[in-house]
Amino acid sequence: MTRKSRLSDNTIKVLIVDDSAAVRSTLCNIIDSAPDLEVFGVASDPYIAAHKMRVNLPDVIFLDIEMPRMDGLTFLKKIMAQRPLPVVICSTLTEVGSQTFLQALEAGAVEVIAKPKVATAEALAEAKMHICDIARAAAHARMGPRRKTLPPIVVEEKLTADAILPAVNTRLKVPAGTDHIVAVGASTGGTEALATVLKALPINCPGIAIVQHMPEGFTAAFAKRMDGLCSIHVKEAVHGDTILPGMALIAPGNRHLMIERIGRHFRAVVCDGPPVSRHRPSVDVLFRSVSQAARSNSLGIIMTGMGDDGAQGLLEMRQAGAKTVAQDEASCTVFGMPKEAIARGGAERVVGLASLAGEISRFHQNLEEARVS
Repeated sequence: MTRKSRLSDNTIKVLIVDDSAAVRSTLCNIIDSAPDLEVFGVASDPYIAAHKMRVNLPDVIFLDIEMPRMDGLTFLKKIMAQRPLPVVICSTLTEVGSQTFLQALEAGAVEVIAKPKVATAEALAEAKMHICDIARAAAHARMGPRRKTLPPIVVEEKLTADAILPAVNTRLKVPAGTDHIVAVGASTGGTEALATVLKALPINCPGIAIVQHMPEGFTAAFAKRMDGLCSIHVKEAVHGDTILPGMALIAPGNRHLMIERIGRHFRAVVCDGPPVSRHRPSVDVLFRSVSQAARSNSLGIIMTGMGDDGAQGLLEMRQAGAKTVAQDEASCTVFGMPKEAIARGGAERVVGLASLAGEISRFHQNLEEARVS
């Protein structure tokens, strides 16, 4: 039985599985605060959750990792083997937890969130916005045939990249001999999609700046995992890092990533600030900075994810002379961000996930040939 009396096929039903009564209560209050979401049920361990799912199924499961009787990772694997459903991992910010969350993504989880901290009114407001958006994104993830048509998404007012970086004239050319740079933005489903792209890149590829929507504390573990799988060097961005060929920098969770040009090279700018397009880090912020600093020496790629973060920024990159690419619907977990970028005219090309690494190599080769001609 749900906590709300307004049972409806037009709401996204969320099952919360966590052994902490405080966490269950906080998540319930957050989910119930949104008009398009409702609590399907709560469970303190996977056995209770499985019992609640015998007759009806939720649209989304929020799942803790460490629980009595059965851990969340084992339960996740059972769900994916028996009846795949969108599962969001709700974890604590520890090094061990970060490694486990990577295993959960490999096992089929669509997203990860940090357990909510609501010490202040501002923190509560951000937690509500983020968790509700995650629930909506998960409900739209490709997990096999849909059980129903989901309702339009109800969202609150959001800030644009102007809150971090004002728009400027980007028609001027960058100096001859300036490095090439690739900017990538992704959200739901992006971790495994990024792994596909990064593993296929050669060591001589241009420097890459990445925004993947991910909580603070998890991005370092994700970057370390990618670094171990790829020929190129992958690391969490640190303010002042020079973005070198054969390197990919991943925006740290809960902080914005921009780039700036110093002479003929680019370096990372990591900063605080309000969420932009409802996210921190924001793809729009990264893309705008690249449109201003790199212009025609850049390639923008927008990948799987819910919402429209990065859509306006990709358009600004294209208007500044950059090459721009969107991931196609067939290969996206959630065709939200690319769809919006395409609709706004920001994407020059639309390609499948398997072709994105080739787009990066082609971009680099074309600029190198133009440089020597």
